[in-house]
Amino acid sequence: MKLLIVNGPNLNLLGEREPDVYGKETLQDLNEWIAMHEYADEHELKFYQSNHEGEILDYLQGNRHWADGVVLNAGALTHYSYALADCITACQVPTVEVHISDIHKREEFRKVSVIEAVCIKQISGFGKNGYVDAIKALELFLQKKT
Repeated sequence: MKLLIVNGPNLNLLGEREPDVYGKETLQDLNEWIAMHEYADEHELKFYQSNHEGEILDYLQGNRHWADGVVLNAGALTHYSYALADCITACQVPTVEVHISDIHKREEFRKVSVIEAVCIKQISGFGKNGYVDAIKALELFLQKKT
């Protein structure tokens, strides 16, 4: 499978930003761990991070014909970006929403996801393992589709 691993705003500060919530590993550490994980090893992965909504939309649109699936940690965009929800729908690439922390046990505004309905699954609160779980979910989804 060809997969996009996309991280949104502030995830470039992993390792520094609230380590009690997000852990001490950097985004580079996370990406390397995913790439080296035995489950991800058989897939072709492209990693991307931006703090800018439009750049994320452009990236998803620009890779929609390449990718078989998307693992998306949209950060705060999760809670308000209808443009991102529309993009996921328009691109027609199966997408799994991932969050390192459990958004359902945090502030009220974090409990609402405007992208959940257009994703095939939401994975929240499993740390970096959520990314691998998302790859597994995409694999199962695509197997059922064929």
